Amino acid sequence: MALNPYFQNGARNEQSLVQDLINEQLRMYGVEVHYMPRKYLTEKSVIREVVQSKFDDAYPLEAYVDTYDGYADNSVIMSKFGIQQTNEITLTISKERWETYIEPLMANEENVKLVTRPKAGDLIYFPLGDRLFEIKFVEHEKPFYQLRKTYIYELRCELFRYEDEVIDTGIEEIDDTLIGDEYSGETEDGVSTITGPTQTLTMVGTGVSVTAVTGLVDGGIQFITIGNRGGGYTDVPRVAISSAPTAGITGIASVRMLGGIVACTDNVNPGAKSVQNADLNNAGAGYTVAPVIRFVSNTGAGATGISSISDGGIGIITMTSAGGLIGGGGFTTSPQITFSSEIFQSGVTTAGAAATAVVSTAGTITAIRITNAGAGYSIAPTVTIADPDFGSSGNFIFNEIVTGSASTTTARVRTWNDDTNILEVATVGGAGFRVGETITGSKSGATQVIRIIDLDPDTDEYADNFNIETAADEILDFTEQNPFGVP
Repeated sequence: MALNPYFQNGARNEQSLVQDLINEQLRMYGVEVHYMPRKYLTEKSVIREVVQSKFDDAYPLEAYVDTYDGYADNSVIMSKFGIQQTNEITLTISKERWETYIEPLMANEENVKLVTRPKAGDLIYFPLGDRLFEIKFVEHEKPFYQLRKTYIYELRCELFRYEDEVIDTGIEEIDDTLIGDEYSGETEDGVSTITGPTQTLTMVGTGVSVTAVTGLVDGGIQFITIGNRGGGYTDVPRVAISSAPTAGITGIASVRMLGGIVACTDNVNPGAKSVQNADLNNAGAGYTVAPVIRFVSNTGAGATGISSISDGGIGIITMTSAGGLIGGGGFTTSPQITFSSEIFQSGVTTAGAAATAVVSTAGTITAIRITNAGAGYSIAPTVTIADPDFGSSGNFIFNEIVTGSASTTTARVRTWNDDTNILEVATVGGAGFRVGETITGSKSGATQVIRIIDLDPDTDEYADNFNIETAADEILDFTEQNPFGVP
């Protein structure tokens, strides 16, 4: 026998003593982290590349921070993708604790590659910095077989770089790292705190009816007729209306533009438009002669308008709301506006009023503009605004799955703002959402109709793509049909 049998180097009771001492030290001087095993949902069969994975379990575990004096070197680097944080940390955990606590919990979990020891690719939630770290290497033979056994795992971790993984552990402190611990999705300065690629969906919102009232004026502008649409406008021209006489009220109007008039030589640039209508925000009052109309712009030219005045016409339309929200909500298109209870004077020229509503991207009415103020009313008519769609309801919950009714596309909720009806989603799976379809939350049961889909990434505090684009636009005008020469 080569070894001396009277000296039991590596006796079980000695090994247990060392392990117990290590466990006690970890509980005394360690930090409670959460171990999050990676579950592989799909992967490519040739090179075994992970296509989709998720983290939906988190096991609390004591760990000693070996890098006690701070993160490892090269914490921030400059690359072709911009500034990147690569903070590294080394953690020590007990081998016995893994075998008796975590391994049994993971044994029956599906889609887990290895349960007998920690593995690269799994995550560690580090509470001191409220950060997620990815395990890059597991050292399982250090110290090297003291008393013929190993007692710890040394986890060398790097700051987790979120891509398209599903993180839904049910622990708020972990899950909210996807939005930077800001449930609004942005800081007070408006900088997005959401981690990873997202899509912005502007929803129709919950339907809220709108009511409105109006009054009568004499000598107000009845309507503005466009004499010439003009062309070449790349901005919206301002409507200049000559002032009303003393004690009168000067009218206010806004322009609706029309694009795609290729017959107009001023509109060779496809980004240029012409004047379609001039609608009244306020018909004014006290005019004795029709005011002069001018269209003021720094770009296009040629638009002309002629005004007409009337007595007994409506002057301005003021919105109210039975739901307490001025402008209502849930409008997908401009609602029909009708005037009823029209009682006219006798022996004068009469005409019914007409108006149109301006609907915002949030589905609210921002303004009601008069296309014809009418004439000869004896009392102000009743204004009726068609109701919006009342099919939307409820509020989405952070991290729940939402599904499109038509496309069957799924995604995870990152943020939901019920004031602006803007929904940020991530981990989008399927063909993609469609405008007009209803999406439903799996937990909240909320249903909302999609109004606008924005696939462009939000501004990032470290990215320069928006600065580069702005600088490039000053060099080349891409609103022109051919910015490099004559069209």
